[in-house]
Order: sequence, then structure tokens, then C-alpha cells
Amino acid sequence: MMQLRHYQRAAVDTTWNFLAARAESPCIVLPTGAGKTLVMAELIRGGMEQWPALRVAVLAHTQELVAQNEDKLRRHWPDAPTGIYSAALKRRDRFEPVIFAGIQSVADKAMQLGSFDLILVDEAHRIPLRGEGRYRTFIEGARRANPHVRIAGLTATPYRLGGGPVCGPDYVLNEVAYEARVGDLIREGFLCRPVSKAGMSRIDLSQMHKRNGDYIESELDAASSKHELVEAACDEIVAYGANRRAWIVFAAGSKHAALVTDALRRRGIACACITDKTPAGEREASIDAFQRGTLRCLVNVNILSEGFDAPMVDLVVLMRSTMSAPLYYQQVGRGFRLFPSKDDFLVLDFAGNVEEHGPVDAIRPPKKPGQKATSAAPVKECSKCHAFVPVQTRTCECGHQFSLLETGPRHSATAGDSPILSTEVVKPKAFAVDAVRYSKHEKPGKPPSLKVTYTCGIRFFSEWVCLEHGGEARARACAWWFLRTGQMMVPRTVDHALTLVETLRKPTDILVREHAKFPEILDHAFDDDARAA
Repeated sequence: MMQLRHYQRAAVDTTWNFLAARAESPCIVLPTGAGKTLVMAELIRGGMEQWPALRVAVLAHTQELVAQNEDKLRRHWPDAPTGIYSAALKRRDRFEPVIFAGIQSVADKAMQLGSFDLILVDEAHRIPLRGEGRYRTFIEGARRANPHVRIAGLTATPYRLGGGPVCGPDYVLNEVAYEARVGDLIREGFLCRPVSKAGMSRIDLSQMHKRNGDYIESELDAASSKHELVEAACDEIVAYGANRRAWIVFAAGSKHAALVTDALRRRGIACACITDKTPAGEREASIDAFQRGTLRCLVNVNILSEGFDAPMVDLVVLMRSTMSAPLYYQQVGRGFRLFPSKDDFLVLDFAGNVEEHGPVDAIRPPKKPGQKATSAAPVKECSKCHAFVPVQTRTCECGHQFSLLETGPRHSATAGDSPILSTEVVKPKAFAVDAVRYSKHEKPGKPPSLKVTYTCGIRFFSEWVCLEHGGEARARACAWWFLRTGQMMVPRTVDHALTLVETLRKPTDILVREHAKFPEILDHAFDDDARAA
């Protein structure tokens, strides 16, 4: 059985606690590369260990994910009683305790598969607001067989490909129960750190039309396929990738992908191209060759954004402009996985996606369908050297002086260095803690929280510990309390917590990132003998 990391265990425990205490359907958010599939496997294994008669259905939208999820469970739990129902995989198992299924194959067949107690939806951000019919059809059928069946979803991005949050009162999933953050996992060494570099050949998006919330692919393909753009971009890719071992390129369309592949091959790069028209056998052979290291580069069109595990990837090339924050995140996320001798991975952005969406760890999900995800860290382009810098910058490294009104063009013929992590935009600072004050914070219509105020010289910084909330907020509060007491018994109320604050360790320092709206406390440092002041 595989060993779970601390956040994976927290995700599993929080999910079961949510299902036990709430009637709603939870969503678990784990970054790409954080081991979401292992969390799902442990949910199944642990659930069946406690309730041997439990039946589970795992829904995914591609045959690759169906097979991958089943394989991960078997590696985590070799004796797992699994079956697969997927027309593409030529499997139609029906009555095993755990069924891994393609939603296209089983949407209207829930009643034929017997009674389920738990349904897990993988890549839950793929559920479109107007396309929940397949999932709803399956769930309604499952509820006819068992009115008490529970639903949970897993995703790397808590917002839909077409805009809007994954969770809502009337959606398949209702609330995010647990979320692990990209920045936290990078700092803790569980994800590889991305760095970004300039690409000087980029299409002009100002006249590009949009459909269903994103650029029209045929127009992108045509605009990106200009000979001079392809040749210049491939020169840069080869130059920047000289010391990188495994490259993945996201092209704008089939024509563009073929041209990029040809240009890279002419430059001596072992490269293959994968699109939705690539025969299955050829696709599998190319991916296998890439995994074995006989191919250095894979060029693809919307094929390898999800469900593609290649930990050795250390160069991600963005050549397809998108208004979809989840798609941008998923593509960058191909480099997050750790690999021996891989210290970081390079994001080479020809598409303007980092500028469009901001740092990958600071994307904020849209509150309503149709709204665009936003970033907490805006950037602007230098009109002289085309580098991207934090929006508050007054003088570029090239010497250009920004006017107060200058923001730079959002889309141009060149592209620059946009910060790929929010910490590259506003550097966190350490502050020595002189004293800590605890109080009860109340907000109308919300459970009270424990307000913790740190005195750092003449500065004051606060954080709020949500002991009386549910889901992820409660999980974070428990982790906060354990770090200061070493005790798993965490108060359920703020009033109780206030009677125990003298037992809490006082941090010697706090790490703070000061955003435009409010400071964010990122971390705490402790001495073993420190106690609350």
C-alpha cells in the first residue's frame, strides 16, 4: 500500500467527515501532480475496509483516465475488487464492488449496474453547466436503485472549463470540502517549481473572435501557422530547451502542430505530433517513446492537458492562446510532478496565457458562470523590451520608466516574461513576532472565528482560524491548532479555544505577503519553548 502525504490524508479524512456530517456533495481540489488519483484510491480502500459491502462507481470522461484510475487503485490495493465499463476499452463489467466507468458509456445505464453507495466524479471541472445531463442522468438512475447514494468530486481546478465554479447549490457538486494550494505544496517540496521565460514570436489576438467563452480554434490555427512565426518560435524553443530533457508543446490547432513538429525535426529534435485525428496505436507508441526518453518532444492539440503523467517534463511550451483559466492551469501543470535531478521546469509562453490569467498559483475562480477567472497578481508589458513585470513596477530592468497610466498592450506581436508564480510578483517578508492576541470575530450570517493578531514592532497582522466552520476551513483550522499544541483534540467552538490559548506555542516569526488589498500570512516559525504571550 502506498504511503499518503499529509495533505492527501487530510483530503481523505475531510471528505469522509463531510459525508458523515452533511447532506451535500463535496469536491476535493488537489493541484495537478499532487496525487489526486491516490487520494481517490484511498477513499475507496478505506471506505471498503470500514464498510465491506460498499459499492463505488468512479466516473471519468476519457478511456485513459478510466484505465489509469483503475490501475492506481490496484497498485495501492492489489486485492481491490474492480471492474471497468467503457466501450472504448471494450470492457463491460457490471457487478464488481468498484466500477470504473466512462460517463459516455454508462450515462443511461445506472440501473443496469446495480446499487451504488458512493459515486466519485474525476476531473470534475470537466462538467459543463449545460452538460450536466449525462452525470445527472447517471446519478438519478443510481438514486432510483439506492436513494441514499453519496456523490463526491475530485479536480485540480474548482472552476469549469467554460467559466463559473464547479460547486453550487443546484450543481452535481455543492461545496469544496478540501483544497491543497499550489504555492504551499511547492514550498513543502511536493511539487516542482515553475519558472517562465520570454517568447518573442506571438500572434495578435486583438481581432480574434470568440465562441463559448474561448478563441475560435480554426482562427487560432490559421493565425499561428504563419511561416515566420513558426520558424522564429521554434528557434527560441530549441535555444531555451537546450538543457531541458523532456518537452511538451501545446499547439493552436492541427495545422500549427504539424508545422511546429516539422520545424523542430529540421532542427534535430526527436519529436512526435498528437491530435484528435492521430490513430490510437500511433498515439500510444508516441507517448510510450516519450516516456522512455527516445522522443524528446511531444507536440499536441488539446490531448495531453489532462490525465497525462510524465514526471520528467521540464519544458512546457504554450502556443495556444486560451481564455480558459482551467485549461491554462492544466497545461502548465504538466510540469508540476517531481523527478530525479529536476530542480524546476520552464514555462515558455508564446500565447500570452500567463499575462491573461496571471500567476498559476493565484487564479481566483469566477463566482458566476460566464465570468472569467481572475488573478491576484496583475502584470503589465514593457513597451521597450516586451518583458512582463508586476503591475506596480515603475522602472523596468531595461531602464524604461513607466508612466502612472501606462499598462502596456495586452496582446502584441511579442511576448515577455510574465511571473508564473504569485510569489514572483510580491516577495514575502519575514517579521519577528513580539506578541500574539486572540479574540472572537463575528460576522453576520457566518459562524464565528478565532482572530489571531500578531504584533511585529509597529506592524500588526491578523489571520482567522475557522474552528466552527465545516469542510476545508475546519481542516485548516485543525492543522493550525495541531501545529501549536501537538494535540489532535481540537476545540469545536471559539469560546472553548479562548480558554486554551495559554497552551499555544507562539511563533517567533511569520512570513507575510502584502497584497494590494490585505496582507496574507503564509507561514510561521517556532522555537520549541515558545509559548503564547
